[in-house]
Amino acid sequence: MATDKKTVTAALLIIGNEILSGRTQDKNLAHVATVLNEVGVRLTEVRVIPDIEGEIVDAVNTLRAKFDYVFTTGGIGPTHDDITAASVAKAFGRKLIVHPEAFRRMDLHYKQMGREMNEARKRMAMTPEDATLIDNPISTAPGFNVENVYVMAGVPSIMQAMLEGIKGGLVGGAKMLSR
Repeated sequence: MATDKKTVTAALLIIGNEILSGRTQDKNLAHVATVLNEVGVRLTEVRVIPDIEGEIVDAVNTLRAKFDYVFTTGGIGPTHDDITAASVAKAFGRKLIVHPEAFRRMDLHYKQMGREMNEARKRMAMTPEDATLIDNPISTAPGFNVENVYVMAGVPSIMQAMLEGIKGGLVGGAKMLSR
């Protein structure tokens, strides 16, 4: 007797005022959908939201309760409006910390480039407490994972490299096939 595979679902949360204003065109959605389908995860909802803490917290909490996986893109860079890490920490009720391994990797990277680890760069080493890092082979600053939420960069080449690194650990279900 054959058993049906469960449908494994995901949501994508695209975070950034620059996307909403049209200054930056999203180039991540199609790639995320394609890669997830390859591993048997069905992308069933996408939201584009601004860099506003309450909006990010609400969306993360709503989506993580509803879907097997939540992927976010954007808002983890070095600028003042990059508030995704702090917002995700708040959504999970965790402290925002300088992740020791993220800091070590980035400090080494910048020293090798002859640059110092300034406050803006240090922001990119911040994660919710007990987060697992998502490797960034392009520019070192990692993304992170908390429970079923995967937080990745908004820059397409970096996001694609991060997604490539985590896709083997995703547990998929029935693949969507089309003719």
